Amino acid sequence: MTALLAYDQYKVRIEEYLDALLPVPDSSWPEHAAPKTLVEAMRYSLLAGGKRLRPVLLLAAYHLHQSDISPALPFAAAVEMIHTYSLIHDDLPAMDDDDLRRGVPTSHVRFGEATAILAGDALLTMAFEVMAKSDHPRALLAIREIASRAGATGMVAGQMADLAEGDKPDVAYIHRHKTADLVTAPVVAGLLLAGAPEAAVEAGGTYGLHLGLAFQIADDLLDIRGDAALLGKRTNKDQDAGKRTWPQVHGVNQAQRDALAHVERAVAAASGMGQHNAFFASLARQAVQRVQ
Repeated sequence: MTALLAYDQYKVRIEEYLDALLPVPDSSWPEHAAPKTLVEAMRYSLLAGGKRLRPVLLLAAYHLHQSDISPALPFAAAVEMIHTYSLIHDDLPAMDDDDLRRGVPTSHVRFGEATAILAGDALLTMAFEVMAKSDHPRALLAIREIASRAGATGMVAGQMADLAEGDKPDVAYIHRHKTADLVTAPVVAGLLLAGAPEAAVEAGGTYGLHLGLAFQIADDLLDIRGDAALLGKRTNKDQDAGKRTWPQVHGVNQAQRDALAHVERAVAAASGMGQHNAFFASLARQAVQRVQ
């Protein structure tokens, strides 16, 4: 295969694709189309920026074994839609009650709680519609991977555990499911779509797990000592909410060591994903550079 693109090149492709999927409602908007306010709310959160880590991971994983990434774009877009829906719902007063996301007011602050809930619902549903419309011969494999890691035994399970009251939550369980599952899903789905060997798919699963855990520990550390203006969201919110985080349970120094250990495991796993895997190794190392 050809060498992988730079991160920003994948990001441009996904930004263009997402923008085209949800056109701006105008005066010619057909009556039978989705309500304008709903589409505006969906676009507001989906196109508010962000790292686009998950769709970039899917495109790059696919690119390890296929030269043309265009067939993978619907799946990359779908993963970002699922991630965005989860953020909209996570920010609601009934959940984390956040008023800032990606440097702008959260969806429920801008549009109201009811519209925010429906915008999240619509993005989640649209994600599977977009994937189902693909004529990719291995679409079902990718859809199954993404669905299983986004649902009741994946990301949603982690979110539920994070909200649990009474018994002390298992922080490792929360991180594995709330964060790492939706980092692992695009890596594995991209490799499955590309027809990668089974060993490469298995390595991709290991890579995604440890990358996700490293990123979450880094986020926990940034919540303690990060700059809200740079992060685009409130800091110290976990401490204010009394949540058990990795630094709170294990201490800041140990959290830094654990993040680095997960990065090294991710880097080791990347070597088994295919040629030109330096992209993935570099991406993993950036996780701890944010908090060093």
